[in-house]
Amino acid sequence: MITEATRKRFDELVTRYPEKRSALIPMLHEMQAEVGYLSPEVIRWVADYLDLSPADVMSVASFYDMFHLEPVGGHMIYVCQNLSCSLLGAELLIQHLEARLKIHMGETTPDGRITLRRMECLAACGQAPAIQVDGVYHGNVTAEKLDEILEELQGGR
Repeated sequence: MITEATRKRFDELVTRYPEKRSALIPMLHEMQAEVGYLSPEVIRWVADYLDLSPADVMSVASFYDMFHLEPVGGHMIYVCQNLSCSLLGAELLIQHLEARLKIHMGETTPDGRITLRRMECLAACGQAPAIQVDGVYHGNVTAEKLDEILEELQGGR
């Protein structure tokens, strides 16, 4: 599961911090990028590597929305649900996404390509409603703009 190359990267990574445990979040990011999500095996491996308990690692991994504790699609779409976005149409965008992809928030398309998630705040109130797709922010989103984004994602681009 954990490659020798990954272990070497982590050996170098921990030298950048005054305490080994300070590398936890960067390690979780790297593991998620490599494995796809933070499985129980990954949580245990990181805990052992950093001399932490699995509960310590899990408390961090489960706190942040950016970490996935179960398999997710190849593309992640987060829809901001905070006040500004909600008032300016986030729920309509969610309905549009769910209808178009035939899944609900929190689910992944049957082909494994796209996962939908709500995000409490994307810090883009001035461009509400906002979404994040694979780490890229999109503001002033309309149903038409969503359709363009989905076409790109489903086309593999």
